[in-house]
Amino acid sequence: MSAVYLDHNATAPIRPEALAAASEAMIAGGNPSSVHAAGRASRARMEQARTEVAELIAAPASTVIFTSGGTEANALAVESAVATGSRRLILSAIEHDAVLETARASGAQVELMPVDGSGQADLAWLTARLAAWDAADGRPFVALMLANNETGVIQPVAEAAVLVRQAEGWLHVDAVQAAGRIAIDSRALGADTLAISSHKIGGPPGAGALAFGPRATLVRRLHGGGQERGRRAGTENVPAIAGFGAAAAQARAELASAADQAAWRDAAERTLIAAGAVVMGQGAPRLPNTLCFAGPGFPAELQVMTLDLAGVMVSAGSACSSGKVKASRVLDAMGQTELAGAAIRVSGGWSTKPEDWKQMVEAWITAYDRHAARRRAPAA
Repeated sequence: MSAVYLDHNATAPIRPEALAAASEAMIAGGNPSSVHAAGRASRARMEQARTEVAELIAAPASTVIFTSGGTEANALAVESAVATGSRRLILSAIEHDAVLETARASGAQVELMPVDGSGQADLAWLTARLAAWDAADGRPFVALMLANNETGVIQPVAEAAVLVRQAEGWLHVDAVQAAGRIAIDSRALGADTLAISSHKIGGPPGAGALAFGPRATLVRRLHGGGQERGRRAGTENVPAIAGFGAAAAQARAELASAADQAAWRDAAERTLIAAGAVVMGQGAPRLPNTLCFAGPGFPAELQVMTLDLAGVMVSAGSACSSGKVKASRVLDAMGQTELAGAAIRVSGGWSTKPEDWKQMVEAWITAYDRHAARRRAPAA
C-alpha cells in the first residue's frame, strides 16, 4: 500500500505553485531593499505575496508584516502588548506553546481562560473576568486561537472580540491552523492582531505573517534596518515569502473544496467510534480536515509508531515538541485527562484523497484490535 501523509497540521506538503514561486525567486536573487533592477523585481515579488496573503485573511495588504513563521508572528503580538503596558495576559487554556511560552517569558502575569468539555472557550468566564479587571494591570490582552491545532475545534472569536472591545482590550488570534481550511475575515472576527504561517498551507517553511488592526500598537522586537515598514528588521526571506504568497492564493481558490474533507473525516470518525475510539470535540464546530481521537488503553506513541509502520503518518498532539510524544495539555484542559495520553491527531489537506482516510482507519482498527487482544491475553 502506498504511504499516506495525514499530518498537514504539522506541515503540509509544499504545493507545486509555491515551489515554483520560491524557486523562481531564489534563482532571480536581489535584495528587496535595493533600488536597482534586481532589487525592484525582488520587491515586486514580495509585495505580490503580501497582497495574496492579505486576501486569504481579508485584511488590507498594508497591515501584513512578514515574519519567520507563526511562532514569531505570535511572539510579536504578545511582546508588543506587554511593551505597551499590558501587565496581565489572558490566554485560552488551549493556546499553542508559541503563545503560552512567550507570554510566560514576557514578565507579565498569565491567566488561563478555561474551556468546556468540547474544547471551546468559556466566554462567561471571560465576561466576568473582564468586568473585574484592575486598571493597574494595564490594557487587557486576550489570546484566543481561531481553531485548535490538536482537536480542530473552532473558537467563538467574534463573540470574544465584542467582550474584549467593550473592555478596551487587545484580542490576538492565532489563525495558523485555520488559514486555508476555513474562510477568514480578520476584520469581521474583530482581531486586533492575527497570525498565520506558510508551511501549514503548503508554502515553504521559514515564512509567516502578522496582520494588525488600528487598535494594535506594534513594537519592533528585531532591531536594525527599516524593513517591513520599520516593524521588523532584517532582510526578508523573499523565496519563502514568494512561495507563501503562491500557497495563499491557491488555498484561497480551493476553500470550497477544502470543506469536502469534512465528509471524509466524518465517515472515518463513524467507523472509528464503532471500533471503540473516543473522538475529541465531537459535536463542536471543527476544521474540516482535523480528527483527534483516543484509543482507550492504547498509548499515543504506540499508535503513532504502529501506524507509521503501516505506512500512515499522523501525530500525537502538537508536533512542536522536539519529536517527543507526551500527554496533551489541551485534552487535559477539556477534562479528558484519562485519555490525554492515548489520543492522536489525523489531519488532511490539499494533497489528501478520500482513500487516505480509509487506509488510516483500516490500519488503526487492525492495530487497536491487536493491542486489545494482547491486553486480554493471560500472562504466561
